[in-house]
This record gives sequence, C-alpha cells and structure tokens, in this order.
Amino acid sequence: MAEVKIEASWKNVLAEEFNKPYFEDLVQNLRQLKTDGKTIYPPGQLIFNAFELTPFDKVRVVILGQDPYHNPGEAMGLSFSVPRGVAIPPSLRNIYKEISDDLGLSIPAHGDLSTWAEQGVFLLNAFLTVEKNQAASHRNIGWHTFTDAVIERLSTERAGLVFMLWGNFAREKKSLIDAGKHLILEAAHPSPLAKGAFFRCKHFSKANAYLSENQQAEINWAIE
Repeated sequence: MAEVKIEASWKNVLAEEFNKPYFEDLVQNLRQLKTDGKTIYPPGQLIFNAFELTPFDKVRVVILGQDPYHNPGEAMGLSFSVPRGVAIPPSLRNIYKEISDDLGLSIPAHGDLSTWAEQGVFLLNAFLTVEKNQAASHRNIGWHTFTDAVIERLSTERAGLVFMLWGNFAREKKSLIDAGKHLILEAAHPSPLAKGAFFRCKHFSKANAYLSENQQAEINWAIE
C-alpha cells in the first residue's frame, strides 16, 4: 500500500483506492519524475491541500477544476486558488466578477481561496499535479481515476452537496453524481476563452439558497 499523507477522514474513506495498483503506479511515476529532475507543482506537502482544509464530513460545495497552475509559485493544491502575493489568474478574476454581480460583494485583492475551503468548499482539481510550464502534463498518470473515486464517494456517502461543474471537462463528471441527492450546477468555464459565457450563472446565490433549504449554513463567499 502506498503510504499517503492525507487528512484522516479522507484517508479512511479512500483507503481502498490507496491499495489499488493504479495508485501505486501513480506514486512510482511521481517519484521517477522527481528522480529525473522534473519540477512538479504543487509542492509535495500541498498536493492534498484541498483534502487537508476540507475534511470529508465538512464538504458542502464542490468546485471542480482541471489541473494545477503550472507556473512557479502559483499552485497551492486548491482549484482556481493562488497564494497571496501572486497575480490573480484570469479565470479566478472572472469568478470574482460573477460573485460581485451575483451577491454584491467587492472583488478581492488576492487569489487565496483558503477561507472558502475552511468553510466546506472542496476545491478539487481532477489532476492533482503538473510539471512546471507544461499544462495538463499529468492528465494520463492516474489522477483522474483517483479523483473520480473521490467524487463518487461524496455522491454516495454524503447528501445535500452542491457540485459546481464549469466547462465541458467538469460537466463530464456529472455521471458520477446522484442528482437525486445533490444539487448540480452547470455553466461555461470562467476562462476568458469562453467569451463571458460563465457570467450571470448565479451559482453562488443558488448554492447558498440550496444549503439554506437543507438546513445548512450558507457559505460566506466574501474574501478579505
């Protein structure tokens, strides 16, 4: 079994996955890439940051990204998020614009979404690592099998979650989610390449309305 340093509740829920051959292969792949001198983002201690900040039983909203940012200093193990002091990426800037339009909140000055994660917003990338300056370079090393299992576990073992699926890639994960138990919100990707099709989706107010209807606390989407 691959020894994985991941938050305890997730380690328990995902124990079967860590025992599967594909996961051992994935770990060996990453080790070999490091041996070969490749720079991998995010840093090792942040690969499972989304799991660390949002334990399994605390998840209330899932925002699915594709893969980590591949420029130095950007990836922090949370989809769409960058550390304070790093320029806000275009997709996140558009997310902020939509939140401002939807909820009347001011646009933050930084891109660190940790406060969302700590409230139960699970910021999951489908691929948890990437090589420096090479977008989607780890799309075929097994992460998708792992993160599909994560989504399925959330769908099966939890109820009343909100899944935000932005763009065609994320929307393909819809089949993993039980729409009878959860709210699935779909929209175009917030990337500028979508030419503004993401705007006016109102996912943030819709998520809070659903949480409230299900006797759960709303998410405070404001970032200080």
